Amino acid sequence: MHFSAPISFSNSPASKPLDRRICVAPMMDYTDRHFRFLLRLLNPSALLYTEMINAHAIVRGEGDRLLAFHASEHPVALQLGGSDAEMLSLAARIGSEYGYDEINLNCGCPSDRVQSGRFGACLMAEPNRVAEAVSAMSVAVNVPVTVKCRIGIEPREAGDDYVFLHQFISTVASAGCNVFIIHARKAILTGLSPKENREIPPLRFDVAAQLRRDFPQLTLVVNGGIRSDEQVNEHLAVFDGVMLGREICDNPYRLAELHRLISNSHWSPSRESVIAKYIPYMHDRLAEGHRLAPMLRHVLSLYSGLPGARSWRRFISERATLTTTTPDILRDSLRIVGSSISE
Repeated sequence: MHFSAPISFSNSPASKPLDRRICVAPMMDYTDRHFRFLLRLLNPSALLYTEMINAHAIVRGEGDRLLAFHASEHPVALQLGGSDAEMLSLAARIGSEYGYDEINLNCGCPSDRVQSGRFGACLMAEPNRVAEAVSAMSVAVNVPVTVKCRIGIEPREAGDDYVFLHQFISTVASAGCNVFIIHARKAILTGLSPKENREIPPLRFDVAAQLRRDFPQLTLVVNGGIRSDEQVNEHLAVFDGVMLGREICDNPYRLAELHRLISNSHWSPSRESVIAKYIPYMHDRLAEGHRLAPMLRHVLSLYSGLPGARSWRRFISERATLTTTTPDILRDSLRIVGSSISE
């Protein structure tokens, strides 16, 4: 099932408290509805995020194409890009009507394309503008309005880095934002690509920890280079949640392992059971007009680190765009990793 039309606020499960301990980051060209469906099969409670979606595109009437999602994806948050309070308010309302459990404003993306639209990380230089947007969005919806940001930006006007960050958080929080996702790196607005901005600026979890001490009333989720169980446990001892991105792209099954870690459960789904549920999902989406290759792309790393993983990945990749390929290629491919789906 997907929401082909907006649903009422009362039909949304957003009134339930969101478990933010494990979150999957919004990632352009990756966290689409297909990947989120796959991830939900691996973890029943992780908070999933959409890709950043331009508020203008939603308001222009592209809502169903951009916002439709499978009901099983809950809890799922919509991340918006924009800087105009009125436009963001309208887009947030539409997103809430589609049933999203949270509306998040992107104040962390450093790409030139995003900056040219006056949104993303460059908005950190305009805390009053962000506060105005958060206030307008909060009035328009009855779900949490949150902000994802960096610990700072360069270049900017001279001054103490932490004072700059503290002022931003304080100003936006005063407008009604109680949840911040903090990427513990600065955003370098000129001279670095988005990929380089995820790798070159040093991680400063100590800065995020200072925010934790200064704003104990806020919910803070930390993001940036988190991969190991040890890192997850270390950060959860300080923050309200952790957000992982590329680690989940590189190895989606990590999300099942993290559920086992956080819930102290011995249960986790087998990769084969996940594939067994993903195959009918792909058939349903194909019937709606979706393409097969983008859906297959998301399973390529499911067997990461296991024997036969490279051959399995190559087998699917070489056939993904052929007109004769169907979702059942996944059933056929399991012989490569020495497994099968129980009938």
